[in-house]
Amino acid sequence: MRRLVWSLMSVAALALAGCGNAPDSSQNATSGGESANSGTPAQANQITGTVTLRDAADVSPSAKLDLVLVDVSAQDASPLATKTVEPANTFPLAFQLPFNAADVNPGGLYVLKATLIDGDRHYTPPLQTQVLTKGAPTQVSIQLVAEQTPGEKELAAFTAVQKQIGGMKISNGTKLEDKVSRGWQVFREAGEVKFIREEVDYGDKGFTSTDYAYKDGKPWVVVQQKKSSKDAKPSATERAAWTQDGSLVLKTTETGGKTTPLGDDEAANLQKQGQTILSLATNGKGK
Repeated sequence: MRRLVWSLMSVAALALAGCGNAPDSSQNATSGGESANSGTPAQANQITGTVTLRDAADVSPSAKLDLVLVDVSAQDASPLATKTVEPANTFPLAFQLPFNAADVNPGGLYVLKATLIDGDRHYTPPLQTQVLTKGAPTQVSIQLVAEQTPGEKELAAFTAVQKQIGGMKISNGTKLEDKVSRGWQVFREAGEVKFIREEVDYGDKGFTSTDYAYKDGKPWVVVQQKKSSKDAKPSATERAAWTQDGSLVLKTTETGGKTTPLGDDEAANLQKQGQTILSLATNGKGK
């Protein structure tokens, strides 16, 4: 009888051990919450996270954040999801981007593109943010960096040309008018006017020192300093720049260390001055 009892107990123990080792269908996902087959987070249906700025900046209430989730491994792929968050001027900025999980390609390479737009200023991440598949997360922290505005790009290119004028061919000119004394230097490269530096003394009405840069015979960038006299410090500095198609992309005035927008009429006046001095300095030839 004792042998029979022990045998029955042994059978029961083996049965229990077998049950403990049986595969559990609920354990098919990896420890990271990803499907063992697809590498995609189980039941993921949204990307969440925060957006910050790498450098402190004053962002206006009209700023907006554009989010685009796209498979960059597929050429001309339509975005899996898009969203615009506005206003987007408080950081860190939390976001949620829902998507249809059924549309996810497990073998795809998904990137979350984030662009903060504030007027002419764009902020973008220095590196792409991979999400969703191939072990990438669905919760991210994105840091954005300010890009140059179109106007700042033109001004930087102007500064580069300005540093090169010493190696250009130089000619000079002057003109005396009623209560106005005008003098200039013309800088040419390959027979083309690239730069003109002009000084105008208006007597009691003040003094201006202006740098004009040209492309294809047209004013490109103008930087004008206004002073009470030739040797005085600038009371104001006005800047304007235009693209090849004539679009005004820079219009600022700096007074007392503070920069504010320059009016369209004032920018147009700087452009007109650039055309006038080019004609005067080249005897109407424009080169």
